[in-house]
Amino acid sequence: MVAAAERTGGPSLALGLASALLLGACGSSNGTGTGNAAPAAPAAPVTSATPAASDPAASTPTAAAGNAGGQPATTAAVLTRAAQGLGSIVTDDKGLTLYRYDKDQPNPSKWTCSGACTKTWLPVIVPESVQTSGVQKSLLGTVHRNGETQLTLAGWPLYRYVGDTAAGQTNGQGKDQEWYAVTPSGQKSTATG
Repeated sequence: MVAAAERTGGPSLALGLASALLLGACGSSNGTGTGNAAPAAPAAPVTSATPAASDPAASTPTAAAGNAGGQPATTAAVLTRAAQGLGSIVTDDKGLTLYRYDKDQPNPSKWTCSGACTKTWLPVIVPESVQTSGVQKSLLGTVHRNGETQLTLAGWPLYRYVGDTAAGQTNGQGKDQEWYAVTPSGQKSTATG
């Protein structure tokens, strides 16, 4: 193609094509950031778990998961951490509190937070294997969500709250009397932070 462009006196055409390809490559960045939050120190040895996948038919996707920037809340580890006034709760690998939603269903796992809801409550998207510390591996699972894999604990789909911007915060606790920090057994923490 470049040779043909040069024969027809079109070096600028070849340069234009090369520029277009380079600009296209630059625009394909996935834009995922890791944030500045310090990772939580594990309270116990970290082990690897492959969450069990739930029945895809039980989790019919209705809207894209993500935050205001369109990126899901991804995590590669779940840890147990003590939170003032809440006891032991589960956090992601950055120390951010994980929540469950009373309107979701645990058995079979089914999420109901979609659309605008996912701008405030970020579904926790995970890779194939998740590191754990203080959380029983057999309680971890996943549910399919718009081509991604959302983490579940005791069947409950897990979320992060956009209002928690630093490790250890529990600003989503008790929101709308439907959102609660999740305990290592998958129960909701009913204490108030």
